[in-house]
Amino acid sequence: MPKAYQHPTFAFTPPPELTGAAGKRRPVLVVGAGPVGLTLALDLARHGVPVIVLDDDATTSHGSRLICMSKRTLEIFDRLGAGAPFRAKGVVWNTGRLFFREAEVYAFDLLPEPGHGWPAFMNLQQYYLEDFLIQAAAALPNLEIRWNNAVTDVALTATGATLGIETPAGAYRLTADYVVACDGARSTVRRALDLPFVGRMFEDRFLITDIAMDADFPSERWFWFEPPFHDGQSALLHKQPDGVWRIDLQLDGDADPEAAVRPEAVRPRIERMLGKDAVFEIEWISLYTFRCRRLEQFRHGRIFFAGDSAHQVSPFGARGGNGGVQDADNLAWKLAAVLGGAAPEALLDSYDAERIPAADENILNSTRSTDFMTPKSAAIRAFRDAALALARDHGFARRMVNSGRLSVPAVLDGSPLNTPDRDAFAGGLPPGHAAVDAPVLAADGQDDWLLRSLGQDFVLLLYDARSDIGPLQGVRQVSVIPAGGAPAPGCIVDRDGLLQARYAMTPGAGYLFRPDQHVAARALWPDAAWAAAARDRALGKDAIG
Repeated sequence: MPKAYQHPTFAFTPPPELTGAAGKRRPVLVVGAGPVGLTLALDLARHGVPVIVLDDDATTSHGSRLICMSKRTLEIFDRLGAGAPFRAKGVVWNTGRLFFREAEVYAFDLLPEPGHGWPAFMNLQQYYLEDFLIQAAAALPNLEIRWNNAVTDVALTATGATLGIETPAGAYRLTADYVVACDGARSTVRRALDLPFVGRMFEDRFLITDIAMDADFPSERWFWFEPPFHDGQSALLHKQPDGVWRIDLQLDGDADPEAAVRPEAVRPRIERMLGKDAVFEIEWISLYTFRCRRLEQFRHGRIFFAGDSAHQVSPFGARGGNGGVQDADNLAWKLAAVLGGAAPEALLDSYDAERIPAADENILNSTRSTDFMTPKSAAIRAFRDAALALARDHGFARRMVNSGRLSVPAVLDGSPLNTPDRDAFAGGLPPGHAAVDAPVLAADGQDDWLLRSLGQDFVLLLYDARSDIGPLQGVRQVSVIPAGGAPAPGCIVDRDGLLQARYAMTPGAGYLFRPDQHVAARALWPDAAWAAAARDRALGKDAIG
């Protein structure tokens, strides 16, 4: 079976700094052209910030790696103008099934309600993900990716950072106002600054394999506890595009890691799972050791860390890569606001204030899932097995089962950028929550989605407004016409009434959204003074009691 994806080789272009040209100071350098670095660079460039991405390779990643993209990640990619190829290529899934030994325990639906622009999850190999983001980057004149540019050393000052960079044509140095390290678990930038991780390392390992085969399994997440085909350990199956299937198999603690990844050792394991008559080809093999840890701080002066360079979790729950994309989503607009003079540099401290709690939540969930999947004592195993046995017939036991709590949008409820509610909402989304999509009609009467109407600006969303708040610097106003109304210029129509229901909007109510589409503030009767104060607080300018 020929492999569908052909890895490109991106051309190395000698940078101007190697030809004697003076290396001018750059606003932002991003280290690493993986999913997190590319997301951050796209976001910065679309905010008007010139950005250079440095990568020590010249192609996309090998192996599927990050495959489960959450709804929130897909919404971010769509906002960055890269959504179309994901929708065309990805494998959609909303349903998960959980098995204990020979029997199915229960199934769950991650998106049981209608009216969302993206599914709960979409599976797509990381090399496609990177390829699509690279294509989107190529369309932006202020975004440059320098391939085969390996960062070798870092010099941090109070006003910026200078990177030493090695290329096939020689070495050079580059200085920037800010540097964002998105260079993964083995981050060169992190090592250069001698920054340690805090957290847990587990002895548990999982064998991760991509196989190509023709199979009619549905597009669902299948997870087994102690399946008969795998010696009482855990297993996971996911469908990917191009007839590729991801299989994760837990290994015994005393397994020889070098022997375990040999194809001649992997093939019998797959045959026990699929049957000896199964026809498949092994495309990629990797071994993963569980890690649940992070840096104590993600900001170190003018250098920021995002994704695996900042925090690491086990792969079950898809919290690593999706959490890293949310890091980029959180940081990009803040850097743009500070560099553009719209916000003080103190705004950048909110990156730690918002993303460290989000990382801790992911680490907590990942640690719990690891402990549940790999019990460390007979008593814990007995509790786990009892929960699994009860879960088939009893809903309360299903809450105890943990095969990986799946990635969700971070709730920034403790953020210093939030304006506390002054009014009592009967539901809706409090400050700190990521926006929830809803179908709308655009001004031209065409079907659209709320999140696309919000875009990447500060937006004041006003429902059935009775009065005009007036111009508000740096804030775009969008009026919502209730369901059944006619489209009008500058307005959107709540097509099915879901916007009103999800936000608990009454006539005159308003929500202020940040550029990353998190709720900054809301009020039943917003006025210009309230909106300006909430905007200033979200920009780190002011504090409201």
